[in-house]
Amino acid sequence: MIDNIVTELKQAKQPQSDFVKLMDSFKNPYLVLIACILSLRTNDKTTYPATLRMLELAKTPHDMKGIKAEDLAKAIYPVGFYENKAKQIIELSKIIDEELNGKVPDEIEELIKFKGVGRKTANLVLSLGFNKPAICVDVHVHRIFNRLGYVKTKTPEETEFALREKLPQKYWIDINTLLVTHGQNVCKPTKPNCSACPIAQYCKKVL
Repeated sequence: MIDNIVTELKQAKQPQSDFVKLMDSFKNPYLVLIACILSLRTNDKTTYPATLRMLELAKTPHDMKGIKAEDLAKAIYPVGFYENKAKQIIELSKIIDEELNGKVPDEIEELIKFKGVGRKTANLVLSLGFNKPAICVDVHVHRIFNRLGYVKTKTPEETEFALREKLPQKYWIDINTLLVTHGQNVCKPTKPNCSACPIAQYCKKVL
């Protein structure tokens, strides 16, 4: 079933948000990390221009650590918790530059040591930044896999570990982008557009 689901979603070529396209284009673990931090509890339409404004100030840990928190906060406003996120990004940039020789860790256990970085962000850094097999489970991935009946879990973290056991590793990197795009366009939290869903035939519609 999962092979068919992935194939159908790829062939559907649903429109991606500008932020999703931006994240997929980075191929840089540091940029993925700080952009993902901005995106937490903020929609893509707000996060995308905020990320571009942030990158006008700095694109490396060395340069970012020298930015004033109030200047970064002003640039990323109105993302959620923008003042806290500005301080967080500057703090982790300083750690990366001064303690890690400018290199972002490529292990989940090391990434989640950063203040405010959870497994979702860590997995996205590994998959998009390092091209390493990792399953980034956000609200879309969690909701859709449960709605399909592919897993039966209560939290995104439970979903991640369930997928690690069940989902073929060849799909780990791509699945987040595919399901985020599907969740934004068709399989929404409320009133999913099942009549337009390319994978409706495989769905158990667990609502």
